[in-house]
Amino acid sequence: MNSLVLPIALTAFLFTLLGGCIVLRFRNKLSYIYSFAAGSLLGVAFLDILPESLRIAGLVHLPVRYLMIAVVASFFFNHLLERFFITHQAEEHQHHGHIMGPIGAGCLVIHSWLDGVGIGAAFQISPSMGMVIALAVILHDFADGINVVTIMLKNNQRTPKTIIFLILDAAAPIMGIITISLVKLSESTLAVLLAAFVGEFLYIGASNLLPSTREFHSKKIVLAMAGGIILIAVLTSFI
Repeated sequence: MNSLVLPIALTAFLFTLLGGCIVLRFRNKLSYIYSFAAGSLLGVAFLDILPESLRIAGLVHLPVRYLMIAVVASFFFNHLLERFFITHQAEEHQHHGHIMGPIGAGCLVIHSWLDGVGIGAAFQISPSMGMVIALAVILHDFADGINVVTIMLKNNQRTPKTIIFLILDAAAPIMGIITISLVKLSESTLAVLLAAFVGEFLYIGASNLLPSTREFHSKKIVLAMAGGIILIAVLTSFI
């Protein structure tokens, strides 16, 4: 393992925590943070995860239709899941928080784990490629920390549980780097898994976060969403 991998992993850990702590500190600005998080999630889905899924599928000659089915199925599954819990567990939602919080944050944790896998794999190719990927991931993990806390708070989750998920998300890249040195996922499985994340993040951004900003008519809400998209666009341009 390259000697730079561990410092990079620790830096990603700290940047993720920093992003999450910013949300916890400025809760009175949550409407803007929701909008920013929605933009960044949509940006991650279309500018980061989906292109990577398509690239991997092309390498292994996996039909693109399979990926699109995974995207739609994931979106529809999350819609059904949320409707079920809203309909049958409304009382629990008021007291214990909505299930979509842990589900959405959990998917972000898995995505951060895949970021770590990507860093480890890139360093196996060359140190220069590893550094480029690592830089983008570190900056991207800052947004991930924001998204994890935002999703949990949006769904009425308690602060201690939110912090647990934030720590898991921060540690995920480190675990991803360790995993790639021990286990290798098939490229077809990875492509489909990434496509499923696209559907998940589209649902969270468009159906879970954005509706909470509709009551605010400030132009800053729109600018916050645009900022999230632009941030991800800039970060992914380095990859």
